[in-house]
Amino acid sequence: QVQLVESGGGFVQAGDSLRLSCTASGRMYAMGWFRQAPGTEREFVASITWSDDSTTYADSVKGRFTVSTDTTKNTMFLQMNGLKPEDTAVYYCAAKMVASAYYRAWQRSSYSYWGQGTQVTVSS
Repeated sequence: QVQLVESGGGFVQAGDSLRLSCTASGRMYAMGWFRQAPGTEREFVASITWSDDSTTYADSVKGRFTVSTDTTKNTMFLQMNGLKPEDTAVYYCAAKMVASAYYRAWQRSSYSYWGQGTQVTVSS
């Protein structure tokens, strides 16, 4: 059973930075970050494949967020700079263990495993 443990959320002011971490219990093919604000659908934020560090970002975070991995520690990071109030949400990490031709980084259904979520609140 794969386990994902997230950390790093918090309460910050607009313009501040936060770094989220997600540690998996084993090696993954790809991992992603999604977020969900109250009353909204869970939406894609960013993803990375471990084999070649290929990344994908939602338009809303491009240029502000950076996803990376430390594969020696089975950990994915999300560096969030220039935070805005609209970034306020519960952030979830997700993981896919095995490569697939059907993998679409932005689709929730592409991921088999999910973390418990960590709250990020950005005050104006």
